[in-house]
Amino acid sequence: MTSHTPSALELDRRAYRRGRERRSVLVAIGSTLAFAAVVWVTVIATPGWAQVQETFFDPETAIAALPKVWAGFLVNLQVLAISVVTVAIAALLIAVLRTLRGPVFFPVRVLAAVYTDLFRGFPFIIVLYLVGFGLPTIVGQRIDVILLGVIAVTLTYSSYVAEVIRAGIEAVHPSQRLAARALGLGYVQTIRRVVLPQALRKMTPPLMNDFISMQKDVGLISILGAIDAIAAARSATALNYNFTPYVVAGILFVLLAIPSIRLADWYTARLREREQTGAIL
Repeated sequence: MTSHTPSALELDRRAYRRGRERRSVLVAIGSTLAFAAVVWVTVIATPGWAQVQETFFDPETAIAALPKVWAGFLVNLQVLAISVVTVAIAALLIAVLRTLRGPVFFPVRVLAAVYTDLFRGFPFIIVLYLVGFGLPTIVGQRIDVILLGVIAVTLTYSSYVAEVIRAGIEAVHPSQRLAARALGLGYVQTIRRVVLPQALRKMTPPLMNDFISMQKDVGLISILGAIDAIAAARSATALNYNFTPYVVAGILFVLLAIPSIRLADWYTARLREREQTGAIL
Protein backbone atom coordinates (compact mmCIF):
# COMPACT_ATOMS: atom_id res chain seq x y z
CA MET A 1 0.00 0.00 0.00
CA THR A 2 1.53 3.26 -1.10
CA SER A 3 1.04 6.46 0.85
CA HIS A 4 0.05 9.67 -0.89
CA THR A 5 2.86 12.17 -1.22
CA PRO A 6 1.78 15.81 -1.67
CA SER A 7 3.19 17.53 -4.68
CA ALA A 8 5.61 20.41 -4.39
CA LEU A 9 2.86 22.83 -5.40
CA GLU A 10 0.58 21.53 -2.63
CA LEU A 11 3.38 21.83 -0.08
CA ASP A 12 3.97 25.41 -1.17
CA ARG A 13 0.25 26.17 -0.75
CA ARG A 14 0.22 24.69 2.75
CA ALA A 15 3.29 26.66 3.73
CA TYR A 16 1.73 29.82 2.34
CA ARG A 17 -1.49 29.25 4.33
CA ARG A 18 0.46 28.57 7.53
CA GLY A 19 2.45 31.75 6.98
CA ARG A 20 -0.72 33.79 6.51
CA GLU A 21 -2.23 32.30 9.67
CA ARG A 22 0.88 33.19 11.67
CA ARG A 23 0.86 36.72 10.29
CA SER A 24 -2.83 37.11 11.10
CA VAL A 25 -2.21 36.03 14.70
CA LEU A 26 0.72 38.40 15.07
CA VAL A 27 -1.26 41.30 13.57
CA ALA A 28 -4.19 40.58 15.91
CA ILE A 29 -1.88 40.53 18.94
CA GLY A 30 -0.12 43.71 17.84
CA SER A 31 -3.38 45.60 17.20
CA THR A 32 -4.76 44.49 20.56
CA LEU A 33 -1.66 45.69 22.40
CA ALA A 34 -1.75 48.97 20.49
CA PHE A 35 -5.41 49.49 21.36
CA ALA A 36 -4.71 48.69 25.02
CA ALA A 37 -1.87 51.23 25.03
CA VAL A 38 -4.12 53.92 23.53
CA VAL A 39 -6.80 53.22 26.14
CA TRP A 40 -4.20 53.38 28.91
CA VAL A 41 -2.77 56.69 27.72
CA THR A 42 -6.06 58.41 26.87
CA VAL A 43 -8.30 57.05 29.66
CA ILE A 44 -6.71 55.19 32.56
CA ALA A 45 -3.58 57.32 32.86
CA THR A 46 -5.51 60.62 32.86
CA PRO A 47 -5.86 62.61 36.11
CA GLY A 48 -9.68 62.31 36.13
CA TRP A 49 -9.79 58.50 35.90
CA ALA A 50 -9.52 58.06 39.66
CA GLN A 51 -12.60 60.26 40.16
CA VAL A 52 -14.48 58.36 37.43
CA GLN A 53 -13.56 55.03 38.99
CA GLU A 54 -14.68 56.20 42.42
CA THR A 55 -17.98 57.61 41.12
CA PHE A 56 -19.00 54.86 38.68
CA PHE A 57 -16.96 51.74 39.48
CA ASP A 58 -16.63 51.61 43.25
CA PRO A 59 -16.57 47.92 44.34
CA GLU A 60 -17.85 48.56 47.88
CA THR A 61 -20.81 50.58 46.61
CA ALA A 62 -21.56 47.90 44.01
CA ILE A 63 -21.58 45.11 46.60
CA ALA A 64 -23.76 47.14 48.95
CA ALA A 65 -26.28 48.00 46.20
CA LEU A 66 -26.40 44.58 44.54
CA PRO A 67 -29.09 42.96 46.78
CA LYS A 68 -31.59 45.81 46.25
CA VAL A 69 -30.81 46.11 42.54
CA TRP A 70 -31.14 42.35 42.11
CA ALA A 71 -34.50 42.34 43.91
CA GLY A 72 -35.68 45.06 41.54
CA PHE A 73 -34.25 43.18 38.58
CA LEU A 74 -36.51 40.24 39.42
CA VAL A 75 -39.48 42.59 38.87
CA ASN A 76 -38.13 43.38 35.39
CA LEU A 77 -37.77 39.66 34.70
CA GLN A 78 -41.35 39.07 35.82
CA VAL A 79 -42.67 41.73 33.44
CA LEU A 80 -40.49 40.33 30.65
CA ALA A 81 -41.64 36.74 31.17
CA ILE A 82 -45.33 37.67 31.06
CA SER A 83 -44.85 40.08 28.16
CA VAL A 84 -43.18 37.45 25.99
CA VAL A 85 -46.38 35.37 26.11
CA THR A 86 -48.80 38.27 25.67
CA VAL A 87 -46.79 39.85 22.84
CA ALA A 88 -46.57 36.52 20.99
CA ILE A 89 -50.34 35.94 21.21
CA ALA A 90 -51.33 39.50 20.30
CA ALA A 91 -48.78 39.80 17.48
CA LEU A 92 -49.78 36.49 15.90
CA LEU A 93 -53.45 37.50 15.99
CA ILE A 94 -52.73 40.91 14.43
CA ALA A 95 -50.49 39.39 11.74
CA VAL A 96 -53.14 36.83 10.79
CA LEU A 97 -55.80 39.58 10.63
CA ARG A 98 -53.60 41.62 8.30
CA THR A 99 -53.13 38.66 5.95
CA LEU A 100 -56.83 37.78 5.64
CA ARG A 101 -57.95 37.69 2.02
CA GLY A 102 -61.20 38.98 0.54
CA PRO A 103 -63.04 42.31 0.56
CA VAL A 104 -65.21 41.27 3.51
CA PHE A 105 -62.17 41.46 5.78
CA PHE A 106 -61.16 44.94 4.61
CA PRO A 107 -62.27 46.70 7.85
CA VAL A 108 -60.34 44.17 9.94
CA ARG A 109 -57.20 44.63 7.85
CA VAL A 110 -57.47 48.42 8.14
CA LEU A 111 -57.97 48.23 11.90
CA ALA A 112 -54.92 45.96 12.28
CA ALA A 113 -52.85 48.27 10.04
CA VAL A 114 -53.88 51.34 12.06
CA TYR A 115 -52.91 49.54 15.28
CA THR A 116 -49.44 48.63 14.03
CA ASP A 117 -48.82 52.09 12.56
CA LEU A 118 -49.98 53.81 15.74
CA PHE A 119 -47.95 51.88 18.27
CA ARG A 120 -44.86 51.65 16.11
CA GLY A 121 -44.97 55.43 15.86
CA PHE A 122 -45.55 56.15 19.54
CA PRO A 123 -42.36 56.32 21.65
CA PHE A 124 -42.48 53.57 24.25
CA ILE A 125 -42.12 56.02 27.11
CA ILE A 126 -45.28 57.84 25.98
CA VAL A 127 -47.17 54.55 25.89
CA LEU A 128 -45.98 53.91 29.44
CA TYR A 129 -47.30 57.27 30.58
CA LEU A 130 -50.63 56.84 28.79
CA VAL A 131 -51.16 53.35 30.15
CA GLY A 132 -49.64 53.86 33.58
CA PHE A 133 -51.45 57.09 34.44
CA GLY A 134 -54.38 57.09 32.02
CA LEU A 135 -55.74 53.58 32.50
CA PRO A 136 -56.13 53.81 36.32
CA THR A 137 -57.87 57.17 35.85
CA ILE A 138 -60.31 55.67 33.33
CA VAL A 139 -61.24 52.63 35.45
CA GLY A 140 -61.20 54.68 38.65
CA GLN A 141 -59.09 52.31 40.72
CA ARG A 142 -55.49 51.38 41.37
CA ILE A 143 -53.92 48.82 39.02
CA ASP A 144 -50.87 46.73 39.80
CA VAL A 145 -47.72 48.27 38.34
CA ILE A 146 -46.56 44.97 36.87
CA LEU A 147 -49.86 44.60 35.01
CA LEU A 148 -49.55 48.16 33.68
CA GLY A 149 -46.01 47.45 32.52
CA VAL A 150 -47.11 44.26 30.75
CA ILE A 151 -49.93 46.11 28.98
CA ALA A 152 -47.59 48.88 27.79
CA VAL A 153 -44.95 46.43 26.57
CA THR A 154 -47.58 44.31 24.84
CA LEU A 155 -49.15 47.27 23.05
CA THR A 156 -45.81 48.49 21.73
CA TYR A 157 -43.97 45.30 20.89
CA SER A 158 -46.94 43.38 19.51
CA SER A 159 -47.04 45.96 16.71
CA TYR A 160 -43.37 45.36 15.86
CA VAL A 161 -43.57 41.58 16.16
CA ALA A 162 -46.82 41.48 14.16
CA GLU A 163 -45.08 43.12 11.20
CA VAL A 164 -42.23 40.62 11.42
CA ILE A 165 -44.68 37.71 11.47
CA ARG A 166 -46.69 39.20 8.61
CA ALA A 167 -43.53 39.62 6.53
CA GLY A 168 -42.58 36.01 7.27
CA ILE A 169 -46.03 34.76 6.25
CA GLU A 170 -46.03 36.72 3.02
CA ALA A 171 -42.50 35.52 2.22
CA VAL A 172 -43.86 31.98 1.83
CA HIS A 173 -44.63 31.33 -1.82
CA PRO A 174 -48.37 31.45 -2.62
CA SER A 175 -48.13 28.03 -4.25
CA GLN A 176 -47.64 26.50 -0.79
CA ARG A 177 -50.94 27.96 0.38
CA LEU A 178 -52.74 26.89 -2.81
CA ALA A 179 -51.35 23.37 -2.59
CA ALA A 180 -52.54 23.06 1.01
CA ARG A 181 -56.03 24.26 0.10
CA ALA A 182 -56.07 21.82 -2.84
CA LEU A 183 -55.40 19.00 -0.38
CA GLY A 184 -58.51 19.98 1.55
CA LEU A 185 -56.94 21.97 4.40
CA GLY A 186 -58.91 24.90 5.74
CA TYR A 187 -57.51 28.39 6.20
CA VAL A 188 -56.49 27.87 9.84
CA GLN A 189 -54.95 24.48 9.10
CA THR A 190 -53.05 25.93 6.15
CA ILE A 191 -51.62 28.72 8.27
CA ARG A 192 -50.76 26.43 11.19
CA ARG A 193 -49.42 23.39 9.33
CA VAL A 194 -47.95 24.82 6.11
CA VAL A 195 -47.33 28.56 6.22
CA LEU A 196 -46.12 29.25 9.76
CA PRO A 197 -43.50 26.43 9.91
CA GLN A 198 -41.88 27.79 6.72
CA ALA A 199 -42.22 31.42 7.82
CA LEU A 200 -40.64 30.71 11.20
CA ARG A 201 -37.19 30.15 9.67
CA LYS A 202 -37.29 33.53 7.94
CA MET A 203 -38.62 35.57 10.86
CA THR A 204 -36.64 34.06 13.74
CA PRO A 205 -33.59 36.43 13.51
CA PRO A 206 -35.66 39.66 13.55
CA LEU A 207 -37.90 38.23 16.28
CA MET A 208 -34.85 37.59 18.44
CA ASN A 209 -33.71 41.19 17.87
CA ASP A 210 -37.12 42.43 19.03
CA PHE A 211 -36.82 40.20 22.10
CA ILE A 212 -33.42 41.70 22.93
CA SER A 213 -34.85 45.19 22.56
CA MET A 214 -37.77 44.28 24.80
CA GLN A 215 -35.35 43.06 27.48
CA LYS A 216 -33.92 46.57 27.68
CA ASP A 217 -37.20 48.46 27.54
CA VAL A 218 -38.73 46.65 30.52
CA GLY A 219 -36.26 48.71 32.56
CA LEU A 220 -38.40 51.79 31.84
CA ILE A 221 -41.30 50.59 34.00
CA SER A 222 -39.64 52.40 36.90
CA ILE A 223 -41.36 55.60 35.73
CA LEU A 224 -44.68 53.99 36.74
CA GLY A 225 -43.49 53.64 40.31
CA ALA A 226 -42.31 50.03 40.10
CA ILE A 227 -39.36 49.20 42.36
CA ASP A 228 -37.37 47.55 39.63
CA ALA A 229 -33.62 47.51 39.01
CA ILE A 230 -33.51 51.10 37.76
CA ALA A 231 -35.59 52.43 40.66
CA ALA A 232 -33.48 50.51 43.18
CA ALA A 233 -30.30 51.89 41.58
CA ARG A 234 -31.72 55.41 41.71
CA SER A 235 -32.58 55.00 45.40
CA ALA A 236 -29.10 53.69 46.21
CA THR A 237 -27.47 56.50 44.22
CA ALA A 238 -29.44 59.14 46.13
CA LEU A 239 -27.91 58.00 49.42
CA ASN A 240 -24.29 58.91 48.65
CA TYR A 241 -24.40 60.46 45.16
CA ASN A 242 -22.44 57.55 43.69
CA PHE A 243 -23.55 56.24 40.30
CA THR A 244 -22.13 52.74 40.70
CA PRO A 245 -25.61 51.21 41.34
CA TYR A 246 -26.65 52.30 37.84
CA VAL A 247 -23.63 50.46 36.44
CA VAL A 248 -24.65 47.37 38.45
CA ALA A 249 -28.16 47.54 36.98
CA GLY A 250 -26.73 48.00 33.50
CA ILE A 251 -24.47 44.98 33.90
CA LEU A 252 -27.46 42.84 34.92
CA PHE A 253 -29.33 43.84 31.77
CA VAL A 254 -26.23 43.18 29.65
CA LEU A 255 -25.83 39.72 31.19
CA LEU A 256 -29.48 39.06 30.40
CA ALA A 257 -29.07 40.14 26.77
CA ILE A 258 -25.76 38.40 25.95
CA PRO A 259 -27.19 34.84 25.65
CA SER A 260 -29.94 36.09 23.33
CA ILE A 261 -27.45 38.07 21.24
CA ARG A 262 -25.11 35.11 20.85
CA LEU A 263 -28.02 32.79 20.06
CA ALA A 264 -29.27 35.21 17.41
CA ASP A 265 -25.79 35.43 15.84
CA TRP A 266 -25.43 31.65 15.87
CA TYR A 267 -28.83 31.05 14.30
CA THR A 268 -28.28 33.73 11.65
CA ALA A 269 -24.91 32.22 10.69
CA ARG A 270 -26.44 28.73 10.61
CA LEU A 271 -29.31 29.90 8.42
CA ARG A 272 -26.89 31.69 6.06
CA GLU A 273 -24.76 28.55 5.81
CA ARG A 274 -27.81 26.46 4.96
CA GLU A 275 -28.92 28.88 2.27
CA GLN A 276 -25.44 29.05 0.74
CA THR A 277 -25.17 25.26 0.79
CA GLY A 278 -28.51 24.97 -0.95
CA ALA A 279 -27.44 27.50 -3.56
CA ILE A 280 -24.26 25.56 -4.26
CA LEU A 281 -26.14 22.29 -4.55
